[in-house]
Amino acid sequence: MEPRIYNLAEKGQNAFKAMYGLEMYLAKSSLEQSLRELVSFRVSQINGCAFCLDMHAKDMRVAGETEQRIYTLDAWREAPFYTERERAAFAWAESVTRVTAGHVPDEVYEIARSQFSEEELIDLTIAVIAINSYNRLNIAFRTTAGTYEPGQFAHAK
Repeated sequence: MEPRIYNLAEKGQNAFKAMYGLEMYLAKSSLEQSLRELVSFRVSQINGCAFCLDMHAKDMRVAGETEQRIYTLDAWREAPFYTERERAAFAWAESVTRVTAGHVPDEVYEIARSQFSEEELIDLTIAVIAINSYNRLNIAFRTTAGTYEPGQFAHAK
């Protein structure tokens, strides 16, 4: 599949500046970077964004995430490698991402609230919103997977 726009981040740099504002906010939030990366990877799996999967897998490896946890994230409910906090974040992220399947269930909210403060849950929701937006941009414009270099967008954060 050919990209619809080559160098999307460069050509859409003014639009991406707004997106990077969310990233700068999240970088200062109390949410762990490792958790934000895992959530971004999980949401990208749901949305089928090859570019974002490639990017987050590479960044997670550089940050020390294990191959085992990356490879089994799609089956996080059955895999014993994730903390209760991570599991709550995944359930929340999935519900927010799949909002057309219905509202975020009360039980998902209750589990999330047992692991996150109200402020953290707002920040987690902003992180989910951000990655969903990046997924949609990259999918719409067919950004080529495999071209990302770890830390490539670090300047934006």
